Amino acid sequence: MLQCARRRLSLQVLGRESRARQPARAGPEKTALVPQGGRRRALLGRGGFVPCRCVASDRAGAGGAPPLPAAHRPRAVRALCSGSPRQGDGAEPEEQVAAAASRVADSPPAAASPADPGQVLRSRRRRAWERALSPLERVSRLLPEELLSEEIRDIRRAEQGESRQEDGSENSDSHPLQRPAASRAAPAQPQRHEDSTPVDTHNTAAKDGTFQVGDLILAEFRRKTYMEFKHMRNLTAVGKLNSNWGAISHQEIIGKLPGQMFRTSSGFQFLIRRPALEDFVLLMKRGPTISYPKDINAMLMMMDINQGDTVVETGTGSGGMSLFLSRAVGPRGRVISYEIRKDHHAVAKKNYRRWRDAWEIGHAEEWPDNVDFINKDILTAAEDMKSITFDAVALDMLNPQIALPVVYPNLKQGGVCVVYLANITQVIDLLEGIRTCSLSLLCERIIEVTHKDWLVLPAKRKDGRLAPRVEPQQIVDEEPQPKEGEELPIQDQAVVGESDDIAESLSDYVEPYGSVPYIARPYPWQAGHTAFLIKMRKYKVAYPDTTPDGSC
Repeated sequence: MLQCARRRLSLQVLGRESRARQPARAGPEKTALVPQGGRRRALLGRGGFVPCRCVASDRAGAGGAPPLPAAHRPRAVRALCSGSPRQGDGAEPEEQVAAAASRVADSPPAAASPADPGQVLRSRRRRAWERALSPLERVSRLLPEELLSEEIRDIRRAEQGESRQEDGSENSDSHPLQRPAASRAAPAQPQRHEDSTPVDTHNTAAKDGTFQVGDLILAEFRRKTYMEFKHMRNLTAVGKLNSNWGAISHQEIIGKLPGQMFRTSSGFQFLIRRPALEDFVLLMKRGPTISYPKDINAMLMMMDINQGDTVVETGTGSGGMSLFLSRAVGPRGRVISYEIRKDHHAVAKKNYRRWRDAWEIGHAEEWPDNVDFINKDILTAAEDMKSITFDAVALDMLNPQIALPVVYPNLKQGGVCVVYLANITQVIDLLEGIRTCSLSLLCERIIEVTHKDWLVLPAKRKDGRLAPRVEPQQIVDEEPQPKEGEELPIQDQAVVGESDDIAESLSDYVEPYGSVPYIARPYPWQAGHTAFLIKMRKYKVAYPDTTPDGSC
């Protein structure tokens, strides 16, 4: 109650000062309601005030206080309301009130206070209630911007622009004093989790790209357990995939994802996909006999090729080995391939270009153009290779022993030279050539790569239905029965005990998974012998007197 009385007294002082600035009017003096000092406690207890005559503030005199400016009025209110009673009875004469007002008037004006943030929040709350949000807008406000579609992003940007314009107009009209730049709230930025793994959508979309014109496709048709049809070709705008089991138009394939089943005109289903590099090497146009992928893979493991290596190849052939070497060395590597025959050289370049063009259509990254096809005899290329150091050498020619003295000086110390030979007599001639030339080449391995294809299928009856699993019958020896009045010998009793233990162990077997038996056997035809692979490593002789014999 005392604080309320102080506030009312301060308001009366401010009222007198405001009237003092107005021109004096003729008329009777007006009375002001002020509490009397002697009866303050009693009157406050009853909540009443008594009128009394006061000196008008507009009269000149020593008791009158000078008028207060508008900027000092809040400070005067705080000064009067925060004061404590100076007398025992709690009375505060008018002189003290005037003195407090004069002190406030003499003090310098305070700095302008910033705009009230509550007013901004109330204005924003009014705008939020003026227009209701749709469910789509509510959900979109909860999601980060990068997960929204283009339409939702445009709508959100338009709303943000309108809200900024409204904020600027309201602030200019009702808030002449803007908030400092440091106190302005920065726009909320979408937070990203640092622990989240970034997803490379570009590479994923490229691998799952649809078939396009010029793309390379591989069509396969299997009947029962055997491959009946396997064909590779490029897609064209007006073309058909013809076979003895019907035709498929290229227009039906274009725009579809690889790895799907397509029905031919005769009703058969073909699997159409993009060929792997192994499929391309086996089905591409050939000049001479190719190096089979199973042998090429073993040669790559022997040479231990890494990204950025430089490899020389002698005997380009149809270009199969060149493609595998190109992928192994990568964009930073280099492959130098020599071929003495022009027709083989042209076929290899054509196959390499065909694979690169098809790769660019179906993948985002280009196939590295890192193979140099040279139509030249390796025996006359010694001058061209003086400034080049090879990490590995691959030889596929009839007489590799005559090319070893040319490529040996440029092979790095510890490098590997792998030779592809068809006959064992060629292997003997190679080792003899190394011995006679006294080359520091250690023959580490001579291998022959053989693959055996197996057939594993559920067993079927003659009518085509699956055969049921038949449990094997366990043959248990009959226990000897003693005759009347006879006992079994101790040895027979032990045998009977052992048979009981065996029976218990046989009963603890794992039940087979499923109820259909399977047949496992190799195919009746297998890939025969293709080549011998010889791995040789260059080494440094510890003692000059030692002469390498080239034996493995």
